[in-house]
Amino acid sequence: MLWLYGFNGSFKICCFPLGSRLRQEDFPPRIVEHPSDLIVSKGEPATLNCKAEGRPTPTVEWYKDGERVEADRDNTRSHRILLPSGSLFFLRIVHGRRSKPDDGSYVCVARNYLGEAVSRNASLEVALLRDDFRQNPQDVVVAVGETASLECQPPRGHPEPTTFWKKDKAHLDLKDDRITIRGGKLTISNTKKTDTGIYVCVAANMVGERESEKAQLSVFERPVFVQRPVNQVVLVDVSVEFRCQVHGDPEPTLRWKKDDVDIPRSRYDIRYDKEDFLLRIKKASVSDQGTYACLAENRVGKVEASAYLTIRGEWLLEGLTRSKAGNPSLMVLCVPRNRPQDNQSFIAHFTSVIAPLLKG
Repeated sequence: MLWLYGFNGSFKICCFPLGSRLRQEDFPPRIVEHPSDLIVSKGEPATLNCKAEGRPTPTVEWYKDGERVEADRDNTRSHRILLPSGSLFFLRIVHGRRSKPDDGSYVCVARNYLGEAVSRNASLEVALLRDDFRQNPQDVVVAVGETASLECQPPRGHPEPTTFWKKDKAHLDLKDDRITIRGGKLTISNTKKTDTGIYVCVAANMVGERESEKAQLSVFERPVFVQRPVNQVVLVDVSVEFRCQVHGDPEPTLRWKKDDVDIPRSRYDIRYDKEDFLLRIKKASVSDQGTYACLAENRVGKVEASAYLTIRGEWLLEGLTRSKAGNPSLMVLCVPRNRPQDNQSFIAHFTSVIAPLLKG
């Protein structure tokens, strides 16, 4: 028996015997609906569409990566069903680490005695979203007004997952102009106290969602002086108090220093008096003279304010004889009972108080 092979456009005409009679109304198959690429989650149903025309009605078969696909007509236990329309229906997509029977490139082939038609290739890919984030966000501490940044890198997935952020379990409001998200990086400029909260990075694709580890954003306030210590001048043996008051969040720790050296509590009374941080000297001595500084510090800043303490000695009346034009005379002078140990202080007192009197 002789066979004739020929081509008609894009359709192959083959395998009919010479001498056989063709019906005028018969025509070879053609694909009128081609399958489309699919990305499907593991375990989900899927359909690769294919529709062919021809007379007589063509039979349809499917091929994956060049190999014929086994469907329910070949194996009743198969999870693939060839529908009357010619489409291939998957009851569920099977995909494992070692076996990926449904992942591949598919074509449908329609045949009748006049020839066959082959569809365009269509890929079936299994969607994936792993559990582990490549980078989890970390806790961040900033001061009010500073910029806060939290970064995450989502888990690997197919299709590539998109990312968004939640704050305290609610979707972050992106209408706020201070908030921007680029890639997996969240940036909040000009932070406010209300930005404090628990943040979570969320990665999503058609498989579902994955949440990162939680990250705490803390927006604190730098210490600010409400009351500063003031300069004081006192006499020896008089009590002295320096006060300062500071606000901040978290509450600042406070301490006193004298001439840049921490003050020992054994020598001074240091305590809180309501909201004031108090330094008290019960009996001031010349050695207490100097610069006293109140220092406040918390997690986002520190401040310092200082004041100077001047100690004056007690003054006694003493007589001083001075001759004027050869005649002795008596002048009453004030002399410090407790002269400062440093002569410079005494000289200063003498120059400003005693010397003018001697000029007469």
